[in-house]
Amino acid sequence: MLIRRFSPALLALAALAACSPPSSDRAAGTPAATTDTATASDAPAPEPMDTTAASVADAQSDTLKAVRTRHLFSSPSAPDLFQLVLRGDSLLSSEATFTITAADGTVIFREALSSADLEASMVYEMTKPGATRQEREAYVRRRMDEFFAASNFHTPAIDARATFQPGTADRATWDDLRRRSGTVGFQYLVGKEDRRRIAWSPLKKQVVRVGSFGS
Repeated sequence: MLIRRFSPALLALAALAACSPPSSDRAAGTPAATTDTATASDAPAPEPMDTTAASVADAQSDTLKAVRTRHLFSSPSAPDLFQLVLRGDSLLSSEATFTITAADGTVIFREALSSADLEASMVYEMTKPGATRQEREAYVRRRMDEFFAASNFHTPAIDARATFQPGTADRATWDDLRRRSGTVGFQYLVGKEDRRRIAWSPLKKQVVRVGSFGS
């Protein structure tokens, strides 16, 4: 009789126990969520984009060639970093960025040059009509390799006997540079005949163009 009276109760308790998850599972649930959160917050930041690797989404991020040198320019004691970086999907259809960075990391000069700007002067070296793609690419590489040649740096930036050229720095800035014997000028060729000379102006605290010369 006792068994018959309490069997339904025992069955109810058994059913309730079966429906409730084990206490160990409930306790484990909270730490699992905490672990996931910690992992997400402690995960290292993504690596910066590698511009030397090919990029299907943006070919202009590809670095094809880079040349650099250090030379005294804006400071008499700390050399600046001169860089020319060519980016694109082809040596013959890309853009080169010419920058000068001071010793403190400040970019004091930036100019964009096209592949055509680097290739154009090849016409003066050709001994036969036309040139192969390989020859043109080799010429662009050589132009970049020679861009920061020692012969392109001059001291002083402006010779004391030089004549002022309209279209360059203003006359006051130009005259101030001409009176300074320790300044450094940098000369580079753009296109076929546009040879430019730039210098750091202590008066203006910036890079200025001080001359233009034929090829």
